[in-house]
Amino acid sequence: MAYAFDQLKACGITEIAIVVGENEPEMRATLGDGAAFGVHLSFVRQPEPLGLAHAVSFCKDFVDGDSFVLYLGDAIYGQSLAPIVQSFVDEPCANLNLVKEVEDPRRFGVANVVDGRIVKLVEKPQNPESNLAMAGMYVFGPQIWSVFADLKPSARGEYEITDAIQMLIDRGEVVRAGVYEGEWFDTGTLPSFLETSRFLAGSVAKIGEGATVEAEVGEYVVIGGGATVRATRLENCVILPGAHVETTGEIRGSLLGGNIQTEGDLVDTHSHRDLP
Repeated sequence: MAYAFDQLKACGITEIAIVVGENEPEMRATLGDGAAFGVHLSFVRQPEPLGLAHAVSFCKDFVDGDSFVLYLGDAIYGQSLAPIVQSFVDEPCANLNLVKEVEDPRRFGVANVVDGRIVKLVEKPQNPESNLAMAGMYVFGPQIWSVFADLKPSARGEYEITDAIQMLIDRGEVVRAGVYEGEWFDTGTLPSFLETSRFLAGSVAKIGEGATVEAEVGEYVVIGGGATVRATRLENCVILPGAHVETTGEIRGSLLGGNIQTEGDLVDTHSHRDLP
């Protein structure tokens, strides 16, 4: 979250709403009012996890008629997003979407672009017409609020932001693409989370205050404060704050939390729960 706040501050944004669900108490306790990060935080409750557009719809009072940035918290960018946001300020429109060229666009929402304008959005197409993936940051004008009343749930029962944007396009609103050329990491999977950790932490291990480590520590290791880790060797792994992890083997390619006591190697493992 601190990385996201830094990106937003670089864009001149310091008033930030965090959309929360049942995790609201934990988020408030961890983030406070944002002063520690140089921002001012508000918390907006989404009663049910019914999609990204559904989450945004609860932020109307916070936005109060202004244009706004929607930033997905699991996205990490290697370069500043300020030029993209500034392009919206210089040339306002209903929506500007951050897009990036990718090798396999079938994993993403894909934007079909003509002369800088998005003419169609397709979610995870099997035969993509474009290699421009939606990259997790959106800038909206007030026009977005008009489509929410007519938005219907998708096949998976959620209110999709891509459907809302497509409605803007279908109504003749200007929706532009902001092409991003830097590094982009989506931390939604274990491999991408670890890749992001390597990018942010570098090859030198990061060990938090109060952590106890009884293991040979290799490259790309992040250990949260107050954690206890006992193993033969650690490499390319993240141990969450306060975790207690013991094994007789190595820990590689893993994200671990909770209380874990086991035997043998922990490889490509993702667990926040207790393991015997």
